[in-house]
Amino acid sequence: MRIAVIGLGGVGGFICAMLSKTHHEVVGFGRGEHLKAIQHNGLEIVEDENSWIATVDARDLDAADGYFDVVLFCVKSYDLEEAYKKIAPYIDTNTIILSFSNGVANGDTLKNISDCKVLDACIYIISHVQESGVIRKKGKVFAAIFGGLDEPTMRVAEIFSDAHLRYKTPDDIQKAIWKKYMFISAFATACSYYDNTIGYIYEHHKVEVTTLLNEIAQVAHGKGIEIADEVQKALATASKVPYDSSPSMYLDFKNKKRVELESLSGYIKTPLMQKMYEELRSRD
Repeated sequence: MRIAVIGLGGVGGFICAMLSKTHHEVVGFGRGEHLKAIQHNGLEIVEDENSWIATVDARDLDAADGYFDVVLFCVKSYDLEEAYKKIAPYIDTNTIILSFSNGVANGDTLKNISDCKVLDACIYIISHVQESGVIRKKGKVFAAIFGGLDEPTMRVAEIFSDAHLRYKTPDDIQKAIWKKYMFISAFATACSYYDNTIGYIYEHHKVEVTTLLNEIAQVAHGKGIEIADEVQKALATASKVPYDSSPSMYLDFKNKKRVELESLSGYIKTPLMQKMYEELRSRD
């Protein structure tokens, strides 16, 4: 199959590099100096114990061509609709599309603007662009979660299996997405607010982040999604990741880039989350 990976940052870059080892035709779409470095030197993946370089067909989205059977959107949530518009001429109703962007409404966004086969999805990974052309992945954490349509889900599962990438296809995909959102929203907000890493937040601000996790669970409950029992699991996960792990939103704040504040913090209208959101908005 011909696969487009849109966005070659920490998430898309790692996935694209892994897919490049398969028999599928994979095209990665990026931009700026990062894209130029990949085009000239390949895409380097730095993991805890090793590093390797993938040869990737990397392009700007304006250089898209042909037809794509599957499109993986790995852009920031605020860039999702624009990325879709650019790839739309190269897909049709048979194309499978899914977004690994942060947030809980990306599948709905795609369903509202597209007639493609849309899967709901999220991903667990700790990775970022270390420098142009280099993706730094920390720890062993990786799981792509997707579902919603049986046959398209099976086809995407086969692709991830070919790339030896861990995946899950839960029966209740919305609950799975909210479970991931609970963790990333709480820790992205807390790390950004306190200007520190996941390990530091767990060690020094466990009470506050636990409150955030419970608030998110309450919002999910209002939507008929029960994830209260995931609060302690989220804390356990935070205790196990590398101490200096940082959510992408926190890294974007530090690097003075545009941040996913609305989808990760502003979406939850609860007391502590709103207090932190308002403070972070004043810094943005």
